[in-house]
Amino acid sequence: MEKEYRILITNGGSTSTKIAVRENHEVLLSVSVKHTTKELEQYQTIWDQYDYRKQAVLKVLEKADIKLDSLDALVTRGGNMRAVEGGIYEIGEQMLGDMKSGLYGSHPCSVCNQIAYDMGKELGIPALVVDPPMTDELCSEARFSGSAAIQRISSFHALNQKATARKICAKMGKAYEDTDMIVVHLGGGISVGAHKKGRVIDVNNALDGDGPFSPERSGDLPVGDLIRLCYSGQYTCQEMLRQVNGRGGLVSYLGTADCLEVEQRIKEGDELAGAVYRAMAYQVAKAIGGAATVLCGHVEAIAFTGSLAFSECFTGLIKERIGFIAPVYLCPGENEMEALGDGCLRYLTSREAKKAYPYTDREADDDKTDQRD
Repeated sequence: MEKEYRILITNGGSTSTKIAVRENHEVLLSVSVKHTTKELEQYQTIWDQYDYRKQAVLKVLEKADIKLDSLDALVTRGGNMRAVEGGIYEIGEQMLGDMKSGLYGSHPCSVCNQIAYDMGKELGIPALVVDPPMTDELCSEARFSGSAAIQRISSFHALNQKATARKICAKMGKAYEDTDMIVVHLGGGISVGAHKKGRVIDVNNALDGDGPFSPERSGDLPVGDLIRLCYSGQYTCQEMLRQVNGRGGLVSYLGTADCLEVEQRIKEGDELAGAVYRAMAYQVAKAIGGAATVLCGHVEAIAFTGSLAFSECFTGLIKERIGFIAPVYLCPGENEMEALGDGCLRYLTSREAKKAYPYTDREADDDKTDQRD
């Protein structure tokens, strides 16, 4: 009989903290605690939210009568830390120091890393992150931008992309590490990743103006026109960054990021909405074609994930252009909590070893022999 492991999963967002408890694959508890603007505005920095967020977690566990000493491990979404390979990492002082430095950005999920670390230390159990947002496995060719002043970086939906890839590989009866495939995250941002033998060797920077446009992001823009716009005197630097992330894509053309609203407008005869929606699907399809060349045409599967993957209309527009490349699979939704729990369970059952942070080539051989301690 398989040993049962009880796992606490947390995921800190800008306005919520998601909390779940699993025993192996069985979900015992799943709650999303909402945080109002009024509650959060009393804290000057995200780190000032520590006690507030920790109490939210503890109250949920107490209400569900889940004892802290019944837990075997904690796992949370990775915070703003240095770039690492995909995999499982144990939260430590160096990782937390990088998050607190602000050098890699700032997000409330970093606070949940500190909470998990402290709780793990008190309870004597591991506190982990899985496939953090700063996952970087790009091949050397993918790092060249075309300007020596700018290097392409890896910034994408790593957790959901890799979880989706593993799920589809399981359906195919193959190991993720033996498979070449393309995974497309369709959400407020869109990332198209070329997965080669368990590594995402090329992917667009879904956050910072790269790849296809999305509901709220601009994607690639004509560089000359963009530079002239920057120096037109009409916009500040922050306003231009918002044009790329937040006010780009569907928001720029149609004034909304709500794809259900856009599809309704199309049904009602809105020609501009139809043209923009088709163009977004066209750009995603073109990016998938590009990813296929990265894999030298050896593509065993194409998977769609993210909230927009629920749309038969939008995925249909893409599939009609790329169906010839490889079989297409749908795995809609964010699936982050499930992905975190699955990764933690792989570690607890010794199916996947943790990696040292920060990851280096020198440590690769050591990782192969790492066992749960």
